Amino acid sequence: MKKIRIAIDGPAGAGKSSVSKLVAEKMGYSYIDTGAIYRSLALLMIKKGITLEDENLIAEELRSFNISFKMDNGVNLVFLNGEDITKDIRTEEVSMLASSVSAIPFVRKGLFDIQRAYAEKGGVVMEGRDIGTVIMPQAELKIFLTASPLKRAERRLFDLRAKGVADITLEKLAEEIKKRDEQDSNREVAPLMPAADSVVVDNSDIDLKQTSEKIISLAEKIIGEFL
Repeated sequence: MKKIRIAIDGPAGAGKSSVSKLVAEKMGYSYIDTGAIYRSLALLMIKKGITLEDENLIAEELRSFNISFKMDNGVNLVFLNGEDITKDIRTEEVSMLASSVSAIPFVRKGLFDIQRAYAEKGGVVMEGRDIGTVIMPQAELKIFLTASPLKRAERRLFDLRAKGVADITLEKLAEEIKKRDEQDSNREVAPLMPAADSVVVDNSDIDLKQTSEKIISLAEKIIGEFL
């Protein structure tokens, strides 16, 4: 049976990571979290005190930048230069910096080859920003996953509470999500937008399992066309 490429784009908090993992697991595909690549660079910058203005230092870090993924009991572990940073890249500070650093042209170019190497393989679910428009434009199925800002904030709050984070409110998260949406949609380089041939899936009123089932159904229809 033919293995296709599935690209899942969308704004922060739409459930891209959870849905992508469910789809990949159900279909027996590889799962690539491209957002984690930018988050990893953002984390590295924070740890080393590198700002967005330090372009020479960022370029220097890119030359030795090495990221890898490994699934372990349903968890997609992220390793930066051999160190497990899976939890470290999920803070709000890293999220905001990752959004900014991803808009730097030479950074996008430097990380493009890493993402494209994964994209060239069939049987892959790749999620993040600009997957269907820039990284994997030839994907057989492109999904633009979205939900209302309030619903996305509720999901984010649930995740943070599960991790023991108590010092943040739903209102603050909703405000941050709206701010990031505006920042991502209006940036000059690769603004957040659905690919022309993508399927927009709004999951404000369905859970993540139902969302994954909807995407799998779309994928199976496409696969059936190759038979």
